[in-house]
Amino acid sequence: MSITDVIALLALGGIAGFINVLSAGGSMLTLPLLMFLGLPPQVANGTNRVAIILQSTTAVAGFRRLGHGNLRVSLHLAVPAVLGSLLGAWVATWVPDAVFEWVLILAMIFASAFMLLPQPRLETNPLTVNRLGPVIYMAMFLIGVYGGFIQVGVGALFIVVLYRLLRIDLRQVNVFKVSIILLYTVPALMIFALNGQVRWGMGLVLALGNITGAFVAVKVNLSNEGAQWVKWITLVMAAAILIRLIVY
Repeated sequence: MSITDVIALLALGGIAGFINVLSAGGSMLTLPLLMFLGLPPQVANGTNRVAIILQSTTAVAGFRRLGHGNLRVSLHLAVPAVLGSLLGAWVATWVPDAVFEWVLILAMIFASAFMLLPQPRLETNPLTVNRLGPVIYMAMFLIGVYGGFIQVGVGALFIVVLYRLLRIDLRQVNVFKVSIILLYTVPALMIFALNGQVRWGMGLVLALGNITGAFVAVKVNLSNEGAQWVKWITLVMAAAILIRLIVY
């Protein structure tokens, strides 16, 4: 890695970690960055998981120190997601590069479009296990398959299920989201590593940026105006990356 590579990984990793904890879309920045720095798509996909795990660990620990989280509910949601992640990661290890790149492009378009949807304002109670059911567990399994395969925009899927279907507030969504992502990403990373599709040095540098962004995000309570700025900055950067991926 050159000094420029390290700076790019730290800078974009910090932005991505901040975005991932408070909203969704950080991997729309980091996965293409790893590809632009020369990694094959599947290797970039595996390497990105190193940063996701350490970023999620930071966020989970930070939320728990602040008294947020429900381990029992998180584990109930995570079990089907972990099973799905194993399937998704296994498929990702043998998909051809060209197919993976187009999946990435479509995933970024979907995630960007979702971020433009108006967010409902909900008055909700804390989520409990008795509010979960077969539909939610199946949704968690499918999210796990998708997250194991590519990760990009997976936060948007959690918002669909947890925010819009279970109707819990965004603070709870973010707490459960980072917990589930941490648990399902560990086995996914193991599959990529066993297939030689992880570059640990780049992953750890990226993770340092992600950890910093996640640490800041846990401490921040964004105003509505601040949240809008985060969303639009993410969308502008994603648009530039999409143009680069499609044109070149």
